[in-house]
Amino acid sequence: MTDQPTKKAFIKSYGCQMNVYDAERMAAQLAADGYAPAETAEEADLVVLNTCHIREKAAEKVYSELGRLKNLRTEKRAGGKDLILAVAGCVAQAEGAEIVRRQPAVDVVVGPQAYHRLPAMVARAAQKRGTGRRTNGTAEVDTDFPEEDKFDHLAPDTQARRAPAAFLTVQEGCDKFCAFCVVPYTRGAEVSRPAARILSEARALVARGVREITLLGQNVNAWHGRPVEGMGAGLGGLIRELARIEGLARIRYTTSHPNDMDAGLIAAHAEVAELMPYLHLPVQAGSDRILKAMNRKHTAASYRALIGRIRATKPDLALSGDFIVGFPGESAEDFEETLGLVEDLGYAQAYSFKYSPRPGTPAADSLDQVPEVEKTARLTRLQSLLNAQQIAFNRSKLGTEMEVLIEKPGRRAGQMVGRSPWLQSVHLEAPAESLGTMARVVITGAGPNSLEARLIA
Repeated sequence: MTDQPTKKAFIKSYGCQMNVYDAERMAAQLAADGYAPAETAEEADLVVLNTCHIREKAAEKVYSELGRLKNLRTEKRAGGKDLILAVAGCVAQAEGAEIVRRQPAVDVVVGPQAYHRLPAMVARAAQKRGTGRRTNGTAEVDTDFPEEDKFDHLAPDTQARRAPAAFLTVQEGCDKFCAFCVVPYTRGAEVSRPAARILSEARALVARGVREITLLGQNVNAWHGRPVEGMGAGLGGLIRELARIEGLARIRYTTSHPNDMDAGLIAAHAEVAELMPYLHLPVQAGSDRILKAMNRKHTAASYRALIGRIRATKPDLALSGDFIVGFPGESAEDFEETLGLVEDLGYAQAYSFKYSPRPGTPAADSLDQVPEVEKTARLTRLQSLLNAQQIAFNRSKLGTEMEVLIEKPGRRAGQMVGRSPWLQSVHLEAPAESLGTMARVVITGAGPNSLEARLIA
């Protein structure tokens, strides 16, 4: 009697770090159902596209990839094999019916809150194909927001070893309803995981080699999960508990909202050595008129004052942010105010985009859209300023000593790549055995996107 051949699943993720975390959870779910990981779609029996809906181009990439996979399935069938196609994530949640209409070959459509149901959905889709009952447009679709917490049902991660740095979702969903954003509609209302479960998952990660954990949430600093006994309030209290885990060297968190940056979290930046001096705190625009239109519920002045408080507490903190240019109604004067805010505050890193209308959001229906050519010109100016600030920040580290977490081998023999406390990539000559260790280095070179270093010991 021969063993049944192992099924293989290939998961391709687009977008944010939470999708990376969700992909790991889906892989664990599928592994419990007999699917081994595939390196490519070509060798897989199941392909899952884990999608992002933040920008229009991200969604269109999914449809383009589905067209390629449809052709791949045709090739596989010619060789006597089949391929199950699944679409997961925020595009699945927002456009489930549209996906089935535009690409009827899709077998499974599953939203972010129903990943624990993925294996059963795949099994039903495979059964339909096996019995010949599967016809185009009859995909398994689950885009509900179930009453149960998906985290209660997800299979545990069983990898024997993990990379030195890992993501850990602590909060999901958003109640802010910014006028440009689809997250409240694709991820649902804010939900915070209990501290005990977060701490348990963190300990398991550290036991398998993780040295750095990044806490994830759409509004991670709004975390308000059930605490463990004796724990402080909010995300600051959770970070202090995580810092007690032996072997966990570094803690980060993303993404935050200015209105949820409380005193306890600010104090943690000064008092918890494991919390890295890096803060991603999106402002989106520097004009109060545009911030109000965006429904951001903060002003440019309140954001400036908040950054001042944080830097007074943690002077070496590196600031990162998000910016949208060309939001409906943005005038040349509004844009100049954004440039002024960037010049005043200084960013070590930032993400900037042209406004992209997302169906179902209030801003998408505005009649005051900024011409594409103007959006492009403004983005070019903003990115030029942000890039100059990033280069200046990197150069400010020349000659300094710092601890670097060695995360992976470099492209050259004998080269390793690490991560600085300020999230910069650091290239250095180091033995392969240094992987996963904290190394003391001196910075010898600074480029636009990374640093060069020399081992001290």
